[in-house]
Amino acid sequence: MQARLLLEDGTLFTGKAFGSEGDSVGEVVFNTGITGYQEVLSDPSYCGQIVTMTYPLIGNYGIARDDFESIRPFIHGFVVREHEMVPSNWRAEYTLDSLLKEYGIIGISGIDTRMLTRRIRHHGVMKGILTTSTKRVEELLEQLKANPLMTDQVSRVSTKSVFGCPGTKERVVLVDFGSKSGILRDLTKRGCDVVVVPQDATADQIRRLAPDGILLSNGPGDPKDVPHAAKMISELLGEFPIFGICLGHQLFALASGADTEKLKFGHRGGNHPVKDLQTGRCYITSQNHGYTVKEESIAGTELEVTHINNNDRTIEGLKHKKYPAFSVQYHPEAAPGPFDSSYLFDDFIQMIRDFKQSRPQLSRQAQIAAAFQAGSTAQASASKGELHYAEK
Repeated sequence: MQARLLLEDGTLFTGKAFGSEGDSVGEVVFNTGITGYQEVLSDPSYCGQIVTMTYPLIGNYGIARDDFESIRPFIHGFVVREHEMVPSNWRAEYTLDSLLKEYGIIGISGIDTRMLTRRIRHHGVMKGILTTSTKRVEELLEQLKANPLMTDQVSRVSTKSVFGCPGTKERVVLVDFGSKSGILRDLTKRGCDVVVVPQDATADQIRRLAPDGILLSNGPGDPKDVPHAAKMISELLGEFPIFGICLGHQLFALASGADTEKLKFGHRGGNHPVKDLQTGRCYITSQNHGYTVKEESIAGTELEVTHINNNDRTIEGLKHKKYPAFSVQYHPEAAPGPFDSSYLFDDFIQMIRDFKQSRPQLSRQAQIAAAFQAGSTAQASASKGELHYAEK
């Protein structure tokens, strides 16, 4: 079956369909990863996007249960040069084609992905429609114009219920803006007692969970589309140690008085060089984002730039000068990508321990009682609601 990809500038690509059938509108982006297409497919940060893989052969090692980064894929389309129908890998449990069919995702192969990538790099990311229909180009352009890009991706991909992953060490509240499973794996591997909360959790609701630290996860879209999150973070700054990743990094910057802007074509791949300004060391990082913190907006805030991108000099890391809080634009949990930066989870845990040592400690029972007392106003207000807990 034939498939077509039409960009909003009128550029048309015709190839072979795989996966599901129908029409799908999304923001067309590209990823430079050589491996890790399953992790890309299942990264919630791609919600609302049609993803182009620049590596030419995709599907050759199939799909394995252990490689998912979320419960299901959220992308709006998949674009490859060559789609391998029959995988050759002992770990493969089913094919890329069957995965896309299961979740209603359209795939297109056999197009010049180099030309598509160059066009995005030159003109910037743009809206596109991926279709297996026989509609005329004029009809598709009208359909494309009539469908605006999504702005509610975070609420779509975030958990709706609070759930816990018990551990014996520090309690970390993970605010799920579209968190990858790798973040949870890195925390539980270090013995953390993790409580995952929805993206719209309030500061009072988080206080009542008596955390030792708060981790702000990655997620899709524009950070300014979730202003309630920036408000929540600003209320908790200085009260608990905070670590932000990707979208969490951008929200931390907004909460601290900085500003964000959209990049021309974003950073997506597992090979982005980042320089640590304190040590001068360069790390190869996994990245997936379309927005960045504006460098000039840092002036006048309590933020300090800690890392920069060696390709385009954009901000890759921040820390608060006054409070125990820091963030990075890239993914220290990788998946896919190098694990050069996994030490940041250790830095976060050490920050929690240092923070606890620097102030008188109440017993856990007293902490919980104080947290409930602090949140009594929210508890009494029906308009603020209560956290919904997942059932076993």
